[in-house]
Amino acid sequence: MISIDRVDHLVLTVADVDRAVEFYRDVLGMEPVEFPGERRAVRFGDQTIKLHASAELVEPTATHPVPGSANLCFVTSRPLSDVQEHLRTSEVRIEEGPVGRTGSRGPITSLYLRDPDGNLIEIARYDDEA
Repeated sequence: MISIDRVDHLVLTVADVDRAVEFYRDVLGMEPVEFPGERRAVRFGDQTIKLHASAELVEPTATHPVPGSANLCFVTSRPLSDVQEHLRTSEVRIEEGPVGRTGSRGPITSLYLRDPDGNLIEIARYDDEA
């Protein structure tokens, strides 16, 4: 049996890499990074989201890579009221929330929004940190 320790990176297929980088940088505060071969990504903490343009996929790839097919949850230590205000000033529509959910380590309160490709983005805060 193998043992997985953590997630290193995820890959999102996007319609427009520049637009995706701008969203994840300006709205979610992630750091843009570049890799050899003009590949681009955003980083937060020890994790990276690699951004692959749907018109220029990097092999190997998922069986059906299409923009807007992901559902991602990010955890924040900021009060969700601060997140809501930032989203409002960034003109990002909140799809749902705040609502109670269950995260991998227990109860969370979440806000849902969409990135420019329509991926569902959940921003959550653990209830015991509130």
